[in-house]
Formats: sequence, structure tokens, C-alpha cells
Amino acid sequence: MDAELISVLETLWRVPPPGPENLFSAPGFVSLADICEARYGSGKAKFALSTALRSLGLPCLFPAEMLGQAVEPRIAAEAIDRAFARRTTLRRHMCPLDLADKLPQLMFGRARVGSFSAAELEAMFDAPRLARNFPDKPLETRRFAQFQWLVVEEEVNVDPRPEARSIPALFMDMSRDIGEIEPHLGRFPPAVEAALFFLLLAPWEQWSTMPEVDWRGFRVPWIYTVDDDLLVRPDPTPSVDSLTLEPWIVEDGSGQEIELERPTTLPLGGAAEVGLVRFTDIAWNELQAAQATTLFETPIVHFLVRAFLADGMDEVMAHMTAIEAALGLEMDHKKWMRQKPDPHRKVSPRDRVAARIAALLNDTARARCYIDLFELRSGFVHGRAGLQRVSTPSRVSARSLASDVARALVNMAVQPVGTRAVVLNNLLDKGVRSL
Repeated sequence: MDAELISVLETLWRVPPPGPENLFSAPGFVSLADICEARYGSGKAKFALSTALRSLGLPCLFPAEMLGQAVEPRIAAEAIDRAFARRTTLRRHMCPLDLADKLPQLMFGRARVGSFSAAELEAMFDAPRLARNFPDKPLETRRFAQFQWLVVEEEVNVDPRPEARSIPALFMDMSRDIGEIEPHLGRFPPAVEAALFFLLLAPWEQWSTMPEVDWRGFRVPWIYTVDDDLLVRPDPTPSVDSLTLEPWIVEDGSGQEIELERPTTLPLGGAAEVGLVRFTDIAWNELQAAQATTLFETPIVHFLVRAFLADGMDEVMAHMTAIEAALGLEMDHKKWMRQKPDPHRKVSPRDRVAARIAALLNDTARARCYIDLFELRSGFVHGRAGLQRVSTPSRVSARSLASDVARALVNMAVQPVGTRAVVLNNLLDKGVRSL
């Protein structure tokens, strides 16, 4: 690092609070922008530089009591150099596992599940950077440390335009249809949904001791993404109070009652800890290999995760759609696409999926369960009169059947498979006989 960048930052660091009325026109800032433009070909990246300087603690931007938050000019120079020169960034997705019972520590791919201390969470959230950007919103890591977390990291390419990284809204292509819908876009980043899908292959509905309340072993009400790119302005963290806490009365040493708080949990049976230990990096790699086959070319992952994030009838519908995405073919509905002669021409699309379930799971009872759920689904979609409330067993059956089908496809994909159509037609041949 040469002295030029450090020198101009030292000049900026000496500007006293409250600083210039317009930081962009301050001589030191203009010099810094000129240096970055000359070195990195970035153009006049004033918004990106402003974002970076705030995250680094430029003293004139803060009240006197926060002056100790600033990094030294030499460290700031190194950070700015890395930010403008970088081509990728690390994103860390922090996902609180609300309502989770005690889970074992898990590590798979670039994800991990576990409990973290307040100090560990401060490092993972980049607490100093948050404090500089949101001085009135302290990061409550001690309260966050009461919860368990799914943490997913990914390395992504950055936009070569610094201003587009700092204020992406200014660089939107307004000529495109901004109201268009990407059909299988999830609520969370793809890396998080991939990790959730992996965890959702576990039989949570079997481990739940209160399925009438919720079959899930946890909820993910939000995620917070920490972007290592200094030119990206961080968002404020959600409140701990958005998670589920309950009063906890304890006695102190003198026998006085003290009211504290602790996370509310949905208890799991003892088999959960033993079962989750199998969710290793090896199992993760097997899933990645399975998803690279034709068996997962349809949006199975999207709908199984969507069901986890949904409530009520939307949850049941998403589970049913996940099954159809897994075991349905276009030719089930379009007879002209089938081979001639068609040995199963009289089998309905519903029964074709049911037959494949019977063959895949080697269980005709599960096929009949699907038919019952399909009729429930059809009654809901078509608004049939007299539709009854969906019972807990039916709701849990939809979840169980969807996850069983997904797991079975993963296991099938461990062995070499042909095209998806060939595999599903073979299942149909076998399943029709068993039905």
C-alpha cells in the first residue's frame, strides 16, 4: 500500500465532527475519489466511497462519543483497496432457528447448524460495522445467543461497477418488464433454500411430539445476510423480539424470584438427535450428486421448501405439488406424447403418480394415501361443497409423503439412472401391477 491513499485518508480522518455540509465536495473526499478512479477505473464512485467510509468509521460522520469506533487510516486504506479490486464477495446468511429444540451441531457443504456465543455472533454479524452504520440500534448478541442458527456461506461474483454495488436501484434496467415473475424464485437466497431442502429430508413429522401444533422442528422467520463487500451498505438487523421467547422464573441465591426469558421450543422425540447425526458432509455431497441427475430437473426443491415456509392449506398444496413435480410427467396429461401402443392408456394422471409412488416406496398404502390427499386437494381447488377441515393426520401425511418421495429419489439417483421419462415410466410399469 503506497503512501498516497493513506495520506488522503489521514486528511479525511482529521476533519472534525460534524464534518462538511456536503461530504462529496470536500477536498479530501474529491482527492480520494480521483485516486480510486485512476487506480481501479471505477469512475466517480462517490456513493460507494461514502458507504465504505461510514462502515470504516470516518470520524466526522459520528458524534464525539463514537470517535473510538473508527479504524486507523492505514487499515482503512487496505480495506478500500480490497473493496475496489475484488471480483467476488463472501455472503454469510444468518438464519435463526426459531422454536427449535436442542439440535446437534451439524456441518455440511458451506453450511452449519449450531449454537454460538455472543462473541462469535458479534464476529459473524460484523458488529463493529453495524455499530458504525446504526449507532442507535445495538446488536443484541447476548439475546441472540439463546437461539440456534443455520449459517450458510457462499462466494458470489460482484458487479464490476462500484456504484451499482452501493445503490443497485439506480442501475436497474427500466426497459424490461419490472412486473414480470420468475416462477420458481424462492423467498430466500438459493444457497439457503438448498440447505433447508437438505434439512427437510429429515423426518421431522415423525420426531415431533406435538404435530397438532407444528410438525416442523424449527421455523425460519427471517434471514440476515452479511456481505463482506465494503461497498454494500448493510441492513439493520431484525429485532430479537421477532423470535419466540417466553418468561422464565428462577430464584437467585437469596431465594428471590427473578423473571428472565428463554426461547420457546417445540419438543422433539429422542430419535431426532440420532437421526440428525446422519446429516453429514457425505450425505450433502450425495444430495448434490442426485440433484445433478435428470430426476431433479423439475422444481422439487422449490415446492418442498415452499411448503415448509407456508401455513394452512397453502402448506398442503405445496407438498402435493412437490410430489407431482417429483413423479409427474407432461405425457400424463398429453396422451399424444406417449409411446405407441400405450400399455396404460386407461390410467388417469392421478393414478399414474400413485402407481409411481407405490413402486418408488414399495408401499401400496402410500399410493392410496396420495389418492386420498389428491381428492382433498381437488375439492379445495374446485370449491366443492361440503369440504371438511383438513385434519392433523392429513396435513402430516402430505408432508410425510412429499419428503419420503424426495428422499427416495435421492437414494435412487445414487445409482446410474437414465432419462427422467424412462425412470418414471419404469416406475409406472411396476406400480400399476402392484396396484
